[in-house]
Amino acid sequence: MRLSTASTEDGKRTVDVRSLGIDLAGSEKRDTGLAVLDEGLTCWALTVRLDSEIIRLAEDLKPDVVVIDAPLSLPRGRKSIEDRSGPHFRACDIELRRIGIKFFPITLGPMRMLTSRGINLSNRLSAMGLKVIESYPGGVQDILGIPRKRDLRGLVDGLKRLGLRGCPEKLNEHEADAATIAYLGVLYMKGEAVGLGDPEEGLLFLPRFKNKI
Repeated sequence: MRLSTASTEDGKRTVDVRSLGIDLAGSEKRDTGLAVLDEGLTCWALTVRLDSEIIRLAEDLKPDVVVIDAPLSLPRGRKSIEDRSGPHFRACDIELRRIGIKFFPITLGPMRMLTSRGINLSNRLSAMGLKVIESYPGGVQDILGIPRKRDLRGLVDGLKRLGLRGCPEKLNEHEADAATIAYLGVLYMKGEAVGLGDPEEGLLFLPRFKNKI
């Protein structure tokens, strides 16, 4: 799990990569934000578009956990994402609604494309031997009490208050959401995240918070 971050006398300095967050777009024609956190919560972020770029970065970094902002499973009983007669909500979606976190159902318009891409990318990353989990930046931000991306400046400041270091001042909204779920990945590795839903259907992970979850 190595990330080249700066030059030294021998040409490289590397750090342990703890978590890779992916704020996935529904299409490769749109921007996807990536963020990497090391053990000390130093943040490195970039924007890409292609699955091949995501796969190549994951291959190079080999993070402890990959966290994807996209549905990575279908509701139990649904044959495909295009199946209009199947269930619209997973158990984790129902749990999100129960605790008052707003989200888009996976069968709603563009969410179908995002779900298909998310499941495919998760399968490819898992086949590489990486641990892949699903999260939702808006839910993480709500639980941690920091703004969502509509207040981008407030969100970046909130990430800094959580201890993230090195966040660029011009972090875009996709990268900020990716950094949010990369932080969730660190919490997951520490046992400080909880999985909502049915393990056999697919879990969505959020920070553990006694007053809500």
